[in-house]
Amino acid sequence: MVRVKQAVALLLMCFFVGVITVSSTPAFAKEYGDIIMDKSLVSMNKAGVKPVKFSHWFHRIRYKCKVCHEDIFVMKAGANGVNMNQIMEGKACGTCHNGKIAWEPMFCDKCHSSDEQPAEKAQAPQDGQGKKL
Repeated sequence: MVRVKQAVALLLMCFFVGVITVSSTPAFAKEYGDIIMDKSLVSMNKAGVKPVKFSHWFHRIRYKCKVCHEDIFVMKAGANGVNMNQIMEGKACGTCHNGKIAWEPMFCDKCHSSDEQPAEKAQAPQDGQGKKL
């Protein structure tokens, strides 16, 4: 009976340490590798969908880099202009998200799931007359 109590106490302690660790971890550490794809924000707003949250590491733990890079996507941030027409034609994300390899692009909220606001674009420094330095 003593061993059972010790085991339960140990399990509870591990559980609470895990909860405290996760809840005190900064948000960026939980979401490391997520890419918010918001280049087409105007058309997404018009369609009533959120920006796409692409979980790079969710994909990376399942596939090697070469599965997507360079045949499907250029390995440079912002270099891939992905849109729904391409995806529906089986290009870009639609290469795999075709209903056979991964879910088909009919479930909008699976990809269009970001609640994050797009980052402000950095402005070039200007002189006192509004000219870029």
